[in-house]
Amino acid sequence: MTLQIHTFTYGKRDITYKLIRVNRKTLEIAVHPDDSIIVKAPVNADIIKIGEKIKSRARWILKQQRYFEQFNPKMTQRYYLSGETHLYLGKRYQLKVIQDSNQGVLLRNGRFFIHTHDKSQHFVQAHMQKWYRKKAEEQFQSSLARCWRNEFAQKFDMPRMQVKIMKKRWGSLSPGGILTLNLELIKAPKECIDYVITHELCHLKYSNHSKEFFQLLEELLPNWKKTKYKLEILMS
Repeated sequence: MTLQIHTFTYGKRDITYKLIRVNRKTLEIAVHPDDSIIVKAPVNADIIKIGEKIKSRARWILKQQRYFEQFNPKMTQRYYLSGETHLYLGKRYQLKVIQDSNQGVLLRNGRFFIHTHDKSQHFVQAHMQKWYRKKAEEQFQSSLARCWRNEFAQKFDMPRMQVKIMKKRWGSLSPGGILTLNLELIKAPKECIDYVITHELCHLKYSNHSKEFFQLLEELLPNWKKTKYKLEILMS
């Protein structure tokens, strides 16, 4: 197996892809969530014909990249100072940092109270992240239970869930059945969390974003487009 990197220009965009020569009869073009493009071609395929084929799919490639971009979290810079607002389940709460011997976070009377011995950004952020992670594990598990339909249960095992900080995705589902959700998603409304989880569960049946995939998503969540838009606007 050999790997080469090629670039061509389409309009004002440079498109770079990795070409892998493998023992197969047909050409495969795959666009991955990180925007990478992997092309698998037969060992003896003509390089000029490969390039022509890929250029003919340029519009589709860019469309796929734009599709994945819509799931990229837009994370606003935070300084973790009193007076800032922070999201939790779609609502904004004002932050109050209190320096004392107690350690922890309380959500009370519409405000986040951060008790810490050190009011520096590093320590306040660490307290917030720990609180968010605990809530995320609880809320995401509840969401997974809500979204787990007979459509999936009849043929598949419920995925194991894990929470991570992700720069490029709201969620992902591995071939091994691990559902990974972005910690930042805990800041979105429950309906948006349900949308992301349902989207990933649909990949149990359809690994790509085919027509059948979106038909299933539409069947399970008729208003998924509005919910996705709400997620994008709120988290921008």
